[in-house]
Amino acid sequence: MAAPSAATRRKLQRKFKLRGFTLKVDALEEAAAFLARFPDAEDDALDLLLDELDKEPLQSSILDRDAMRRVVALLVEADEAVDAASPAATSARSALRVVDSFVVPRFHYDPIKKVFYEHTSRLAIHGEAGDKAALYRDRYQVLLQRLARDIYFSKPAFDTVMTEDDNCEITSIQSLIGCTGRRWIMGVISQLEERQFYLEDLTGAVNTCGFPPLEDREASLSMLMGLDFFGGGVIPTEETVRLSTLEKKAMNDMFVILSDVWLDNYEIMEKLGVVLDGYDSLEAVPSLFVLMGNFCSRPCNLAFNSFEELRSQFGKLGEMIAARSRLKEHSRFLFIPGPDDAGPSKALPRCALPKYLTEELQKHIPNAIFVSNPCRVKFYTQEIVFFRQDLLYRMRRSCLIPPTTDETSDPFEHLVATITHQSHLCPLPLTVQPIIWNYDHCLRLYPTPHTIVLGDKSEQKAFKYTGITCFNPGSFANDSTFAAYRPCTKEVELSALES
Repeated sequence: MAAPSAATRRKLQRKFKLRGFTLKVDALEEAAAFLARFPDAEDDALDLLLDELDKEPLQSSILDRDAMRRVVALLVEADEAVDAASPAATSARSALRVVDSFVVPRFHYDPIKKVFYEHTSRLAIHGEAGDKAALYRDRYQVLLQRLARDIYFSKPAFDTVMTEDDNCEITSIQSLIGCTGRRWIMGVISQLEERQFYLEDLTGAVNTCGFPPLEDREASLSMLMGLDFFGGGVIPTEETVRLSTLEKKAMNDMFVILSDVWLDNYEIMEKLGVVLDGYDSLEAVPSLFVLMGNFCSRPCNLAFNSFEELRSQFGKLGEMIAARSRLKEHSRFLFIPGPDDAGPSKALPRCALPKYLTEELQKHIPNAIFVSNPCRVKFYTQEIVFFRQDLLYRMRRSCLIPPTTDETSDPFEHLVATITHQSHLCPLPLTVQPIIWNYDHCLRLYPTPHTIVLGDKSEQKAFKYTGITCFNPGSFANDSTFAAYRPCTKEVELSALES
């Protein structure tokens, strides 16, 4: 066995030291040999190895060859068992996971123990008064615990001489009484009096405001100790390594996203047929078509004839898809309701389209997926959030302070920065956009996903912000725009039909 390089040695020693382990020379060589089995996924393999060591009943934090070899043997055996299975069948089984908002786990933060714990009791759709207060308190606690780890806002580990300008440690509003000089606080904007806005925390309020800094996804995940914030279940680390390897081989997998697909408009349906024909002719057809509402050119009401018409149009859509045999066999179709589609209320998250409307389509496309708005998709290791809402217009209408144009004047880029810094898809007042109190956590963007798809009537846009891929496919009904996305490379192709 070739001796590990100096760079590999340093990397292993640093990573193991962060987990509280010390490596003997022979243990380090054993660990390096394990990583060599995964040249394209070294970091994932190393995290897997460390996670498995954490589970072992070790006698000492100083690791020798025997302790390392025991864990490595288990992981190698598991990897070989996976390789013996059919890769195609395994990929189809585990690559795509769709998570409805109403099954996303809810977590509360304990500021005393500084840990998250899962809410295990049933969540009522119609909450009590205390649930509304808990909505804001939970949002606040998620951002505050994130902010407390930021190097500029955390208390120094050792007593050092710091000027008032250097010390940005967060202070509660209650602690400001009797203080002089400048202090930093964290709170939510509230309107306690007419035309007067305040920054309020759990202890009081003042009249100034600013954005909390964003935290890197990996930093957030490292603090959550394997908790499943995204939904869909916890994936074992060995499975994550396997999926990461498969992901690198799926470079051609593609999602096609269309928003505002009016099924009751003959011209729009013809254009949709053109799009389907184009992708049906490709050598590798898209893995997933995402069709986002609104599915009617006018708001769908409770009138029976409106429901009957839409039900019939879903049936015609099913026939259209079934006529493209390659798409029917190899592609999945995901349907996300829009703000004006049929549903019990306008509150978010919106439940999936009623079965009465979709059963005609499912006769033709049995594997079609009807899900909530917003919804989440896990593709291999990629976490993607889909949200259909005319958010840009509503956010600009509710803006209290005009965004700075120092870095950009693009409204979509301002929108992306707002929702990612706020760790929430829709940080609007509840009077502007109602939210089901007990399901506000379904709109959180914490930890930040790899990709956010914002279906909006505004101009189609794509923007990468601090490693997060964000894009708006545009309105297919209004300007024939849509988007193609390759999750494994995070490439966005903004597309449009020629007029």
